[in-house]
Amino acid sequence: MTALTTSPAWQQLSELAQQVKTQHMRDWFAGDPKRAEKYTTAVCGIELDYSKNLINTEVLAALQQLAKDCQVEQKRHAMFAGEIINHTEKRAVLHTALRNYSGKAVLVDGQDVMPEVQACQQKIKSFVASVHSGERKGYTGKALTQIVAIGIGGSFLGPKIMSETLKPYWFAGVKVHYVANVDGSHIHDVLSGLDHEETLVVMSSKSFTTQETLQNTLSAKAWFLKAGGSQADIAKHFIAVSSNIKAATEFGMAEDNIFPLWDWVGGRYSLWSAIGLPIALTIGYANYEALLQGAYSMDEHFQTAPVEQNLPMILALLGVWYTNFFDAQSHVLLPYYHYMRGFPAYVQQLDMESNGKRIAGSHTVVDYATGPTIWGSEGTNGQHSFHQLIHQGTVLVPADFMLPLSVENQDNTHHAMLASNCFGQTQALMQGKTFEECKADLAGKGLAESALNSLATHKTMPGNKPSNTLLFDKMDPHTLGALVALYEHKVFVQGAIWGVNSFDQWGVELGKELGNQVLDKLVNSDAALNFDASTNQLISKFRKANP
Repeated sequence: MTALTTSPAWQQLSELAQQVKTQHMRDWFAGDPKRAEKYTTAVCGIELDYSKNLINTEVLAALQQLAKDCQVEQKRHAMFAGEIINHTEKRAVLHTALRNYSGKAVLVDGQDVMPEVQACQQKIKSFVASVHSGERKGYTGKALTQIVAIGIGGSFLGPKIMSETLKPYWFAGVKVHYVANVDGSHIHDVLSGLDHEETLVVMSSKSFTTQETLQNTLSAKAWFLKAGGSQADIAKHFIAVSSNIKAATEFGMAEDNIFPLWDWVGGRYSLWSAIGLPIALTIGYANYEALLQGAYSMDEHFQTAPVEQNLPMILALLGVWYTNFFDAQSHVLLPYYHYMRGFPAYVQQLDMESNGKRIAGSHTVVDYATGPTIWGSEGTNGQHSFHQLIHQGTVLVPADFMLPLSVENQDNTHHAMLASNCFGQTQALMQGKTFEECKADLAGKGLAESALNSLATHKTMPGNKPSNTLLFDKMDPHTLGALVALYEHKVFVQGAIWGVNSFDQWGVELGKELGNQVLDKLVNSDAALNFDASTNQLISKFRKANP
């Protein structure tokens, strides 16, 4: 057993979980009219109602003690201070510096990084202004109105999903298209509807060698040249967000059109950097800056609010409670707002790539779960499919429901129906419906007693299923920035408790490495096959189908 699972706080939580499993939330609500008020807190335009959770004062105190024993506050300070907390890659973790509006220096190896950050932000601001005003033109003198943003992972998900969420704030003069999949169908479908003279390609890859991103960019280049552009014209139509200036200039990009990235910014935390350039092109720099400021406001809250009022700490501790003491293997995100439909996929990468680890500290193999499967869909669609499992299935699936209270330019009836479903689902998950209640509803239906009992049994829902409800005054850029930072810090706190390095991703790197080795055998069809029998067989079948 590890030090974590043998700690007094862990042992106390194990005992409390056994007690709580014998109790029901509907009884807690009946016995405490102020329960909702007690377990609701708000900051940065986000209100969290966590009263529909399997918690009481004693449980929360024990979870807070666990966080204290795991030195979460000290680890939080180390991150914001620029210490080397990504110990396997010997890097600081400073995505928070990219939205630092405190006016204070942020040091990495004794050097203040803020002048570089601010210079990059000014460069983004000027670039966006030149595109939106029509001042920046293509090689034939046409304005650049079509933006093709090419990336993958955090370089794709962050910009795409943030842009989708903020659709009411889109700048009318440009259209941004996102491409990630190396499947040629994706880039072909996007480019086939565009005029190359009006198209700007934004390639995002720190190394400029990411396989999928580079191939898609090469395909875009071939399309551009075939349509009539020249190698010399590339500089007006292709830009890069990359630290590899040499590769980008050799590709044909102007050095002035290369935006920097730093080692202390991980991919899934990079939307705050120049990776966010497509967001700024989509919504305008003022709105993009509001996104950054929203994240900064959550950073300040995370660093200063007491644990019992600290939104990231609360969400993180609830997650640990269910993952480690209720064997919850997944967590579902349910945004009741169409434009937020991609948000679960964003948090999926953020959470699972960060904490999907098996080593705590420098070498200890853990004997506890280090994170759930994150999934989800927009409401109300999910209610007609997977909500069935959450209500009556045999596995516990904690849920985060999300709803903006005010939505511009939407029919009030639609929004009221959406809200009623959101609130009704959380209520149903909490209280359920007893056998007796189901049987009473069926009385007078003319059913025989045996049939009545059978049907009532099938209709019974145990309830006692936990959920959080996050309400937003409205989903604007500032609130979205705060929301993303909230989940970033939630993931950080959980990683700090579990003792894992939340900022490397060696599992991802292995897949890339082996994929490149296999690609060599597919391209060089005469090369000897020296993999396992299954992989060799698969390669052979591909070669046969593609002579």
